[in-house]
Amino acid sequence: MFVDSHCHLDRLDAATHDGNLAAALDAARARDVRQFLAIAVTLDDVPALADIGRAHDDVVISAGVHPLHQVAEEPSIEAIKEVAERFEVVAIGEAGLDYHYLHPDRVDCLPVPVPSREVQRERFRRQLIAATELELPVIVHTRDAREDTLALIREHSDPAVGGVLHCFTEDLDMAREAVRHGFYISLSGIVTFRNAESLRDVARRVPLDRLLVETDSPYLAPVPHRGKPNEPAWVVEVAECIAETRGISVDEVAMQTTANFYRLFHAAVPQAPEGVKDALAGAGLV
Repeated sequence: MFVDSHCHLDRLDAATHDGNLAAALDAARARDVRQFLAIAVTLDDVPALADIGRAHDDVVISAGVHPLHQVAEEPSIEAIKEVAERFEVVAIGEAGLDYHYLHPDRVDCLPVPVPSREVQRERFRRQLIAATELELPVIVHTRDAREDTLALIREHSDPAVGGVLHCFTEDLDMAREAVRHGFYISLSGIVTFRNAESLRDVARRVPLDRLLVETDSPYLAPVPHRGKPNEPAWVVEVAECIAETRGISVDEVAMQTTANFYRLFHAAVPQAPEGVKDALAGAGLV
């Protein structure tokens, strides 16, 4: 089976299965995608995501605030924890730092102002602390903010709890540093892009027991679907690319990334398919 470890199910494009979420999930299940982690980008998203999780036994959810989103009031550590506990999330995030649009040449690329570096760092710090106190992994979005991201992870996250650098696009050195601090590296459809050879090198050289696969749907559709709204079924293309890059079977990638998912997101284990739960327990992986 495959796991889509990062998808925005509440934002699937209307062009994807005519906006029918159940049909999109069924299309993924038909390709043996058997677990989905639906990601929040603001705390206000979480109740609707929880409704999706209640409607679909194979969907688990997160709670967090994306670095690029403006919010009326920055949530406190206690507010983040309260939402996470009330809605029984399996992770905090997506959180992190994104300085891309703060570059002088890019400040006008988005229709709304981007939170400052200072606001992003404090927001990330609070979510890292909340994740550590709840003993939940943190889902990290990082772009053009390597040093600050790693510094905050080192200072405020617990390696025994860890987390994941999602939709990873940085270099091998950053991946290795994150792994040393208990983090996983998640690869999206970007790894299939023609100009992504450096990312395929990351896919080749990061230990397989530290890799996850994701779609980040409805964004970043993999080859051969580029230009279309992404969907969870296409996490298989990501796994196929990693398998080809590493010279191993797709089954091996599927098996190991699935085990990695449940090892990291331990609160999702009760919702794993029964046979998977038995296999994970038998292998001592959970």
